[in-house]
Amino acid sequence: MKFQIDSIGMADINSVVQPERLTEENNEETISVMEILLRFIRYWKWFVLGIAIALIIVFLYLRYTTPVYNVTSSIILKESKNQRFEPTLGGMDGLQLSGLGAVSNLENEIFILQSRSIIRNVVNRLNLHTSYIVEGRIKSTDLYKGSPVVVSMEQSKMDSLKQNIEFRMQVDNGRGTVTMSGLVGELQIDTVFTALPAQLPTPRGDISFTRRLGVEGDSRPLNVVIQHPDAVIRQYRESLTVQQASKQASVLNLSVNTPYPEKGKDFLNMLVEVYNNETIEDNKMEAFNTQAFINDRIAIINAELGEAERDVEDYKRSQGLTDLQADLQRNMQMGSQYESQLVQVETQLNVVSSLNEYINDPKNANKTLPTNVGVEDPTLAATTSEYNRLVLERERLSQSMTADNPAMRRLDEQISGLRQNINSSINSVQQGLSIQRRDARNQANIYGGRIGSVPTQEREFMELSREQQIKASLFLMLLQKREENALELAATANSAKVLDEAMLGGKVSPRSMILLLAALMLGVLVPAGIIYLMDILQYKIRTRADVDRITKVPVLGEIPKHEEADNVAVQENETRPIDEAFRMARTNLMLTLGADNKVVVFTSTISGEGKSFVAINMAISTALLDKKVLLIGMDLRIPRLKEYMNLKTSGGITHYLSGFEKDIDNLIVPSGIHPNLYALPSGPIPPNPAELLSRPTLDSAIGKLREEFDYIFIDSAPSAQVTDTLILSRVTDATVYVCRADYSSKGNLRFANSLMEQNKLKNMLLVVNDVSEFHRGYGYGYGYGYGYGYGHKGEKRNKRT
Repeated sequence: MKFQIDSIGMADINSVVQPERLTEENNEETISVMEILLRFIRYWKWFVLGIAIALIIVFLYLRYTTPVYNVTSSIILKESKNQRFEPTLGGMDGLQLSGLGAVSNLENEIFILQSRSIIRNVVNRLNLHTSYIVEGRIKSTDLYKGSPVVVSMEQSKMDSLKQNIEFRMQVDNGRGTVTMSGLVGELQIDTVFTALPAQLPTPRGDISFTRRLGVEGDSRPLNVVIQHPDAVIRQYRESLTVQQASKQASVLNLSVNTPYPEKGKDFLNMLVEVYNNETIEDNKMEAFNTQAFINDRIAIINAELGEAERDVEDYKRSQGLTDLQADLQRNMQMGSQYESQLVQVETQLNVVSSLNEYINDPKNANKTLPTNVGVEDPTLAATTSEYNRLVLERERLSQSMTADNPAMRRLDEQISGLRQNINSSINSVQQGLSIQRRDARNQANIYGGRIGSVPTQEREFMELSREQQIKASLFLMLLQKREENALELAATANSAKVLDEAMLGGKVSPRSMILLLAALMLGVLVPAGIIYLMDILQYKIRTRADVDRITKVPVLGEIPKHEEADNVAVQENETRPIDEAFRMARTNLMLTLGADNKVVVFTSTISGEGKSFVAINMAISTALLDKKVLLIGMDLRIPRLKEYMNLKTSGGITHYLSGFEKDIDNLIVPSGIHPNLYALPSGPIPPNPAELLSRPTLDSAIGKLREEFDYIFIDSAPSAQVTDTLILSRVTDATVYVCRADYSSKGNLRFANSLMEQNKLKNMLLVVNDVSEFHRGYGYGYGYGYGYGYGHKGEKRNKRT
């Protein structure tokens, strides 16, 4: 029989069978969002549990984690300018102290502040390598300066520690005793001190105990930990941050992260103090070198001046001279000016020669050069001052850098270049002074010739007197410079001025709000990720959306879950979700079949998808329309229709197909469910079901039944397991293909697509069975369901298949 659908029926298919497809095309984005939301809402308990677990973990973490705080401070560095007096002979007027301003190399100062030597000095002075831990109910705390007893060791012994020293200490204020217990190295200590200070000898070194003034102890035991200084130094170097406040300012911001704010404050304050002390020591070193040079020169000039004065005294005594001749006053006045100039030049040459000897002495190769010793050349003075600054900077950087460091090499090259420049400047100054001396002598000789008539005694006396004046001038200048150097040594100021004292900047970790937000996010994302992964790995269909994405078969309807054990779900005059679902599927089927088409076969891909259940209840729902409906059991291999409908008959269609019964009407029995519903069970299981279904008697039987019944529903075998349904297709008008949510695989729908593309089954319509309330119709659910199984031969079942 050829299946035909009139024009009215086709229109109904487009308008009724696929109304949701048209809606989806117009609102694809909205439906997708709703689908995603509903997919996750179904597992709302997972999200609640995930958020609860994450919040509990964060609460426990915040409860038991020691917070870390940020302690900050700021300093301003003074201008890197040599604290010396200008090289003048005019007394104290040249005093210029360094002020605040831009530092020539701020990065070097940052490295120095972070150097291991300075931090080591800070750790040792604050005794930060010793901790006094008191255990609390939740977490432990370091008492720091709150410990009533100070524990210390020799620095050399601590430097040789290979592992920490830990022992337990308890102070008894009532008895005034201190009890120690623990294992130090291989030695078990169990000692009680009745008085402090006290000393405990151990294999690692002697440990001293002294009472801290102003701190009263309590009965709580303390865990004392003495760490190797290197471990503490490394810890503070890693947590210390030194940054320039701005590129235009010489202000440095210091910060350190520590669980103990008091330790952090003391560390930053002591860091600045140690830095200033070391800078002062560097400045003092330069001043001491200058002082030693001046003292040596004073001793030499003092001896030479004494010898010149004795020569003058002896000459006057031998010649009987008491005063100069007044008649040579005029010539002597002019000559005296040039003699004075010659004296100054000779003095400068003497100083420059001494400075040249000092520079070229190999013993002074790495020492600072004397400054402000009387050389009036500004270029030489500036070059010497820059040379001394670089030497001091190299000395400070050598504490934290090796000689092959690029910065040290660059500094050595600069120092070597400046030393060459200083030698060149000294040579240039000597040449200039030699020229001045020659000119002064020439002028002095001119005026000396004019007084040639002066007695020899007077001329010789003037020569001796001039030598005495040169030595006396040089001696006075060196005395003045010694006093200036002493004044500068006493007036040495700090290199860094504290702008902001160390203060608590805030808590670094744990950040409560961030952790809570992270917990909320993880509590949502982890379950969402698991659900998403489950969805990706899911090979079964779960929702109507899964069906629409895979199948090309028009969807006839969705059947919700039904928890009742009875396979007969549809009841008359009921408005339950299961009844309404079958009414909707029935209406769509009627519109699809039209007026002339009556025979519908129900099948599925595999057993267990609910084809028998759908066929039975679709027949009942159709019979409720006052239509005469026949339900035929054509699953000849595993017949279930008789069992599910509780039919009291032993016959079936196999009797008719096999020829044992000539009148098929004799095999039809009332269903017992509704007067308009009749049943024709399959009968005994035949050995050749495919051959029986292929016989012409089936065609004649269906033709006769078409005249007797309004609709004929056939419960057939699964299409992917046997060929029975494909054989039956010749006598049917439409095929209802059943799939089951959370049971049918996606491959089952692809198999249905292939059947439709190859036209092996007529006018296929798809029913999605066992859809949960969260998945049915993109979110509009009924809240009811059912469960069933498709059994094997000989297996007793009460549930629908």
